[in-house]
Amino acid sequence: MRFVAQTKILILWKTVSMAKPEFITYLGSQIPIEEIGLRAKEFRRQMESRRSVRNYSSEAIPKEVIDDIIMTASSAPSGANKQPWTFCVISNAELKSKIRAAAEKEEHDNYHHRMSDAWLKDLEHLGTDEYKEFLDTAPWVVVLFRKTFEMEGNEKRNVYYVNESVGIAAGFFIAAVHQAGLVTLTHTPSPMGFLTKILDRPKNERPFLLLPVGYPASDAEVPVIEKKGLDEVAVYY
Repeated sequence: MRFVAQTKILILWKTVSMAKPEFITYLGSQIPIEEIGLRAKEFRRQMESRRSVRNYSSEAIPKEVIDDIIMTASSAPSGANKQPWTFCVISNAELKSKIRAAAEKEEHDNYHHRMSDAWLKDLEHLGTDEYKEFLDTAPWVVVLFRKTFEMEGNEKRNVYYVNESVGIAAGFFIAAVHQAGLVTLTHTPSPMGFLTKILDRPKNERPFLLLPVGYPASDAEVPVIEKKGLDEVAVYY
């Protein structure tokens, strides 16, 4: 009897595991090649005007705008469609100030002790320093966490290609911010463990990026930089 029961369980498991996946027809439109070219050039033009901004206006941005930006980011592809990310969105002034104080403590140690002379030299033309006023000023501060595993009840489940998946979602987020007419900055005050504690995140989440979002200040400036040309970043075969 035990053998029969085990056999039935095995058959049931095979039936479930081999169930045919569900698919729907992809409804992407067939765009004429001429329009594809125009779209590609226009998007390139838009994104080439994007800059990392460190000086923000405190002007309010509606929550609904941030909702749409996050959902755009969350549409990114991910390993096994696990979507191993959490966007923590902060507008509370007291909490933002607490994050700034902790970030500046780590950044002080970075600029004065941890960073090599070569690293500091490479940063000179960007004019960065340990002070992060934007964490107080920007109306929204978004901390993107990556999930190292997920929990379903008491069961631990694997996630796959976590850094790659969360990195793609971050790229979608930055593009969506720019498309909306706002600015952001990728801030990584390493080590970032303080964000886990301040935001009381679970043990399976690790901070990945900190992204302020808002309008640029009226007197905002950005450093003069150049991006590499096509022949420096691509190889065609």
